[in-house]
Amino acid sequence: MLICDLTQSYAPVGGGGVSTYLREKRRYILEQTGHRLLQIVPGPEDRVVEHGRHIWVEVGAEQVRGSPNYRFILRTGAVREVLEHFRPDVIESLCPWVLPWTAINYRRAHPETALVAGYHTDFPNVHIHRVGEQLFGRRVADGLRSIGVAYAQKTFGAFDRLYALNDPVREQLAQWGIGHVDVLSLGVDTDQFSPARRDPHFREKLGLAGDGPLLIYAGRIDNEKRAHRLVEMFRRLPPEMGAAMVMLGDGKLRDRLIRETRGMAVALPGFVDDRDALAVALASSDIYVSAMADETFGISVIEAQSSGLPVVGVASGAMPARVPAGLGRLGPVDDAAAMADHVQALWRGDYRAMGAAARNHVVQRFSWNKTFTQLVSEVYPAAMMRALERRSAVYRWAEHRLPELVRSAV
Repeated sequence: MLICDLTQSYAPVGGGGVSTYLREKRRYILEQTGHRLLQIVPGPEDRVVEHGRHIWVEVGAEQVRGSPNYRFILRTGAVREVLEHFRPDVIESLCPWVLPWTAINYRRAHPETALVAGYHTDFPNVHIHRVGEQLFGRRVADGLRSIGVAYAQKTFGAFDRLYALNDPVREQLAQWGIGHVDVLSLGVDTDQFSPARRDPHFREKLGLAGDGPLLIYAGRIDNEKRAHRLVEMFRRLPPEMGAAMVMLGDGKLRDRLIRETRGMAVALPGFVDDRDALAVALASSDIYVSAMADETFGISVIEAQSSGLPVVGVASGAMPARVPAGLGRLGPVDDAAAMADHVQALWRGDYRAMGAAARNHVVQRFSWNKTFTQLVSEVYPAAMMRALERRSAVYRWAEHRLPELVRSAV
């Protein structure tokens, strides 16, 4: 069959979890199945690249203001033309904005198409409520979130199947009346992300002084990820500790944080598009740090754990599921002091043993093959069955009602 991925959440540089998902899914589909894969993403101009069973389509789109690595497709007609040309059997939508309705409208013309949605971002809380509270206050933000929830109900209720990345999100969706939801764990390449990739000269190559812990973060350097909290945390570490920190990624806060950390043992080298280089960076560090409060899964976290690192983060979102007791320390959201205390506690303790336990935890539970085997063999068939039932219901209605309508018209 022809599977289609459809998303706004792709960036060739600085991309996050969805970009990783698209890349790993392409590898799995081409290496492990006989299916074809169509991936539609935003780009600087219209472009179609067909290579064997893989079709890569970029739809020309403007850059997102404040997020130079991302673009937003408004030309839904161009997307519809691509869908009409290739006629996918399954469309998987990987973002909530605009494009899900392009898929829904396409399905109205082609009811045999099964629609699947991946709930990769808890947008009513992460995007709508958080930004609304900053701009207008809590009361207005609560109202805006209610509108976002209604939009989610209307949009995802029209899909044949939906998957969440953890059980709490599935429970939240159920509270919103969205019940046709599976839980799909994401994965990591444990051979690529391994302690064996450690480079003893990595810190030296970054020009970072000190002989204490090397902290590392990998992700967008922006407000959503609360990247500035990591700098606040680092300032609270005692100088005699000899700590250093590297923040890998790009985003609208990067230039500001470079200025603010001038003279500190902090490096912000930018986005690392070489996955092997990222694996080396993680394996060559000591503690992974993240202030993100709204992770729906946290691919970067399990990549760090697979590399043998304990994690210091916040007790919110998916982090408690990713970092159970014994694999790191979690504290309150936006509490830089607590995060600094946790870094010091890990460094004074047996952080290497904790990192080894984190590695073992990931090896036993997470792999991309497992992720996409479940997607292709369970989630997609369930969506296709619901699409068939939906069509059968229409046919049954037509069989019973059309003769009556014809007689009435006569």
